[in-house]
Amino acid sequence: MDDPEPSQSSMVTIGRILKPFGVRGEVRIESLSDVPGRFEGLETVTLDLPDGRTLETLVTSVRQINQGVILGLSAFSTPETAALYRGAWIKIPENQNLPRDADTFYQFELIGLRVEDAEGQPLGTLEEVVEYPQHHVFVIRNEDREILVPASRRTIAMVDVPHGVLRLTSREWWDDTYAL
Repeated sequence: MDDPEPSQSSMVTIGRILKPFGVRGEVRIESLSDVPGRFEGLETVTLDLPDGRTLETLVTSVRQINQGVILGLSAFSTPETAALYRGAWIKIPENQNLPRDADTFYQFELIGLRVEDAEGQPLGTLEEVVEYPQHHVFVIRNEDREILVPASRRTIAMVDVPHGVLRLTSREWWDDTYAL
């Protein structure tokens, strides 16, 4: 039985092709995933090319090196051909059994959620998660301003991905005076 082809909206970006590597057409990639071993088990990926085209291709090899990950893809076998794919985004279907702990969410699931304060009043939309060495910060934007809120269990009261809502705790743990 064939699975239907996933739509682009149900795809998750896990990396980007930086440049060719070696003489066999492999590519060095920038990983956008914090899931350990994300690339090792992949059989196919979809490349979202800078010119707007997409291409599904087989993963032929995966190697970890000091500077990141080297991928071999069936779409190309020479460095010259691989260079044509520089800047392509590497995507996989969202539903590929992502490992997670209870009450843990991936960033792609949180982006776009409507954010409310503890009383249910709208604050804006979670548009970005910025990673700092100490912790992550939610960037919440509305038509008037941008609010920065530390991403922690103390600041998040509830996440309801199916209904598109993230509710924050009382302002004791966050303060909208850190708005830009």
